Amino acid sequence: MNSRFSTAVHILTLLASTPGERVTSEYIAASVGTNPVVIRRQLASLREAGLVESKGARGGGWALGRDPAKITLKMVRHSLGADAKFRMHRNDPHPECPVGQNVRSVLEDVYEEADRAVMRSLEQWTIADMLKRVRRIAGTE
Repeated sequence: MNSRFSTAVHILTLLASTPGERVTSEYIAASVGTNPVVIRRQLASLREAGLVESKGARGGGWALGRDPAKITLKMVRHSLGADAKFRMHRNDPHPECPVGQNVRSVLEDVYEEADRAVMRSLEQWTIADMLKRVRRIAGTE
């Protein structure tokens, strides 16, 4: 997985920490430590998946689209599409190298098995779980 997953979890956990409020992409970006444009792109994917909602104009901003206890990390990963999957290296192997010609096939099997294990694990975690742990570590629980 790439950093988009951890950014998405960060965003959703932050939104869960402000129930009933809407927060701006600038506020989220400051928490994540990145540019608001990066956050807006990420929020667009999360909105398409129904995980967040936005309101424009006065009083606008972002909020969770559902109960944080019902948003699994598996759902978050799905919202990222193909970007969240394990990726094969792009180099063209030497045509006469038996390893180079066959390692991708073996890696595909490994990646599929690893992906299934990751998804089983992510299904057990929710955004509410993440917030609870964050608060415990921060001493604000």
